[in-house]
Amino acid sequence: MLRVYFTSEDLARVRVAPGPDFLWEISNSVQTLQRRDGARVFGEWRQWARPRLSDSCRLLSTLLPPRGYSPDFLTPTSGDRGTLQAAVDTLLSTPRPRLHTDLTQLAASLQLPSWAGSLARGDVDTLRRLGLAVRTYHGEALAPFWRRVHAHIDADRAVRLLSLLDGGTEGLLAGLGPQFRWRSPVLEVAYPVDQQLCLRGRGLILQPSFFCWPTPITLADAELPPVLVYPIHHAADWASTVPNGRPAEGSGPLGPLLGHTRAAILRAARTGCSTVQVARLLDVTHPAISQHVNVLRAAGLVTTVRKAGRSFHVATAEGRALLSTAERAGLE
Repeated sequence: MLRVYFTSEDLARVRVAPGPDFLWEISNSVQTLQRRDGARVFGEWRQWARPRLSDSCRLLSTLLPPRGYSPDFLTPTSGDRGTLQAAVDTLLSTPRPRLHTDLTQLAASLQLPSWAGSLARGDVDTLRRLGLAVRTYHGEALAPFWRRVHAHIDADRAVRLLSLLDGGTEGLLAGLGPQFRWRSPVLEVAYPVDQQLCLRGRGLILQPSFFCWPTPITLADAELPPVLVYPIHHAADWASTVPNGRPAEGSGPLGPLLGHTRAAILRAARTGCSTVQVARLLDVTHPAISQHVNVLRAAGLVTTVRKAGRSFHVATAEGRALLSTAERAGLE
């Protein structure tokens, strides 16, 4: 179990990350790709991704075993990480002492290839190989789904906002899911090993992650800026694709009834979504989404709340019942 110790100052400095973190999603997905559990959520994606990966991606699977310790430097908590290239540049600028410390710890549990020693010494060519592997892996395994990853995390942030509005920071922490238990001033987290994290006024970044599985994750070095990465809810058909690699539109009985786009909007609205979020998810223009939402709202299937210039859509009880009926039939 992981125990995170808060002070009153820490409670005032809890933040939810603004979106997916490229390097956390890459690291988590490399580990998830090597596992066999979670087939309901990740099985289709694994079958799709594995045969498409280049040989260079094996470098990442060596550094990121499916269980146990993984190096902290692969998921930096500082520096520019707003784009994939910026995140890679930040990764490749890791100080040599950090490379040496993390890879020495990894070597204590795994037999590493000879190039790992070069990486631990900060060898420029080996670092370039690492950067190439990261970019290649993202392009091959994640980029076709990145819009959907982003939209799912947007939806999770909307849920966290509601928890914060209803119960403050303690309500946010208590509402993270069944793997978390808030016992003021300690957050207990399901974790494969016993670990303690004393925040000491530094606050905490909550990082929702699409590929985090099956338990939340934090950094091994408690002296690094505190971050807690947690799994989010996934739509059952998230990995369904069409030949061009973009997510396929929804099908099932709601498609013919409502139209595929409206059915997809209704599913997204079950956990709450903004116009911007669902437009990104479906790759449809904002005005078109607004028109579809107007139809759903007139039918009593969604309700809309406007705050700070943004429209936030939530499925009504009737809308959720319609979705549940379709799912119980095994058709949606």
